[in-house]
Amino acid sequence: MRRSLFRKYFLVLFAAVIFPMAAGGISDAWFSYGDQRAILSALLRSEATSAADKIESFLDEIKRQLAPTVNQIRSTTDAVKQYRFLAIRAMHQAPGIVSISFLDSTGAERLHVSRIGLNRTEGGADRSGDPAVVGARSAKFWYGPVTYRQGSEPLMTMAVAAYSGSTVVAEISLKPVWLIVSEIRIGRSGQAFVVDQTGGLVAHRDITKVLHGTDEKAALALRRLRDAIAAAGGNAIATRNAENEPVVTAVAPIAAAGWTVFVEQSQAEAFAPLYASLWRTGGLLLAATVLAAALAYWLARRMSGPIRLLEEGTHKIGAGQFDHRINIATGDELERLAAQFNQMAHELAISRDRAERMTRLKRFLAPQVAELVEKAGDESVLAGQRAEVVAVFCDLRGFTAFSAHAEPEDIMQVLREYYEALGAIITRYEATLTSFSADGLMVLVNAPVPCEEPALHAVKMAVDMRDAIQGLISGWRLRGHQIGFGIGLAMGWATVGRIGYEARVDYTAIGNVVNLASRLCSSADDQQILIDHSVARFVGGKVPIIELGTRRLKGLDGHVRVYNVKMRGMGPDLAPDANAIGAKG
Repeated sequence: MRRSLFRKYFLVLFAAVIFPMAAGGISDAWFSYGDQRAILSALLRSEATSAADKIESFLDEIKRQLAPTVNQIRSTTDAVKQYRFLAIRAMHQAPGIVSISFLDSTGAERLHVSRIGLNRTEGGADRSGDPAVVGARSAKFWYGPVTYRQGSEPLMTMAVAAYSGSTVVAEISLKPVWLIVSEIRIGRSGQAFVVDQTGGLVAHRDITKVLHGTDEKAALALRRLRDAIAAAGGNAIATRNAENEPVVTAVAPIAAAGWTVFVEQSQAEAFAPLYASLWRTGGLLLAATVLAAALAYWLARRMSGPIRLLEEGTHKIGAGQFDHRINIATGDELERLAAQFNQMAHELAISRDRAERMTRLKRFLAPQVAELVEKAGDESVLAGQRAEVVAVFCDLRGFTAFSAHAEPEDIMQVLREYYEALGAIITRYEATLTSFSADGLMVLVNAPVPCEEPALHAVKMAVDMRDAIQGLISGWRLRGHQIGFGIGLAMGWATVGRIGYEARVDYTAIGNVVNLASRLCSSADDQQILIDHSVARFVGGKVPIIELGTRRLKGLDGHVRVYNVKMRGMGPDLAPDANAIGAKG
C-alpha cells in the first residue's frame, strides 16, 4: 500500500510540473510554427508577385509596341516601306522582339524582319492557317506556347490583329524572363521558376532545366501543386516539388500569358529557426523533467505517511467508528486536514444520533412535524398525557372480498396507490399516522403537536381523502374492482403517548374517542364521512353536514348521534345550525 500511495503521488506531482511545461512548449512551438508559416508565406508570395508583375510588365511593353504598329497600317501603296519602318521602331523600343512578320488581311506574308535571320519582302507565303493568325483574329491578342530556337533559346510567339484584318506576328525572346527569375534570392536554397498552362517550364534559374524540357510527369506534378495552392487561398503550402524535395511553395499568376510564377524554399532552411527553438525547448524540458522527478520524489515521500494515516482514519470513520481521531503533527495543510476529519467525525456522530431520532419520529409523525420536534430537541411532547384529539379512521369498503379473489399483484398495486394518495394528504395536513393495517388507517389530529380548530382541520383532511380516493376508485372500477371508501371521525379526550418496547415504539391514543371513531368508520358507507356530535358542533356552519339521527354502534353503550359530511355538489346545504347542534348536545 505504501508503494502504491507513493507511486500515485509521485506520478501526480511529476505530471503537475511536467505537463504544464510540456503544454507550454508544445503550444509555443505550434504558434511559432504558425507565425513562421505566415511570415514565410508573405515573403514567398511577395517575391512571386513581384516577379509576376515584372514579367507581365515585360509582356505588356511588347504588346504596347505591337498594337500601334498594326493599327498604323492604313494603305498599301507604300506598304512594305511603312512595314519596315514600323518593325525597326518596335524592335528598337522592345529589345525582346526577335522577329516581326506583317501579314495582310488574306494571311499572306508581306514583310519579315529578324534580328538573327534573313529578312523577307513580299514573301507571299500563305499563313492564314497559322495558329497565331487564327488566335489573333479571334481574340485580338494571342500568346503562343514556348518554343526553343535550335534547342537552346526559349522563344514565345505573340500576334496582334488589326480591325482591317492585317496581323503582326512577333517572336519574343524569353531571356529577360530568365533574368527576372534568376535575380530572386531567398536564403541559400530558395529559387523561382515560371511554368505555362500545361506545366511546362518557361524560365528557371538553371537554364539547362528549361532546355531539357519538362516531362509529362513533372508537368502534372506542377499543375497539381498550382491547384493545391489555389485551393489554400493563395497561401504558401508545405509540400514536395517536382524533384520530390520537401519545400514551401507560393505562386503568382501572369494572367495575360496564362503563366504561373513559382517561388520555393526548402523546408529545412525555411523552418530552421523553428527547429532551433524546438531543440532549445526540448533541452529545457529535459532539465525540467529531472528537476520535477527529484521534487516529486521528495514530496511524495513526505506526504505518503500522513496520507496513509488519513486513509486509515477515513476507513474507520466510514465504518462507523466516529470516536476515532487522526493524529498528524506536520504543521501544514495535512495537519489541518486531519483536524477537519476529526471535526467531521464528531459532526457525523451528532448527525447519526439526529437521524436515529428522526427515524423514530417519522414513524408516526408527518415529516415536517418530526422536523419541528427534532429541532426543538425536546421529545417530551411524545410522553404519555391527556389531550383532546380528533381520531380519524378510514378503510376500503369491499376490500376483503376483493383480496380474496384478486391476484397478489393487483392487491399490492391497489394498496400502493391507496397509501400514496392518503400519505400525501396526511403529510400536508401535518397529522399523526399512528397505525395502518391492510386497508385501514388511524390518524390523530391535535396530538402530539396541537393545531388550531382541530375538528375543522380533521374534517377538511377527511374531505380531501375522500376526493382523492374516489378518483382512484373510478379507475379501479374500470379494472373490475368493486371497492368503496368510508371514513369515521370522533373528537374527545384520550390518553396519548408512546407505547411499546425499546426496539419498537409507536405513538397512539387510548380512550373512548378512538373506539367511537373506529365504529363510525365501520358504519360508514362508500363515500360517507361520519362524524360524531362533538365534531359536528365545531364544524357546523363551516362545512356542509347532514344529521343522520342516532345509531347504536357495536361495543358502545346507548345511541350515538351521527352526522355525514356532504359530498361536493350534493344539492342545498342541509347542515344544521351550529347553535342547534349545540342545543341537541
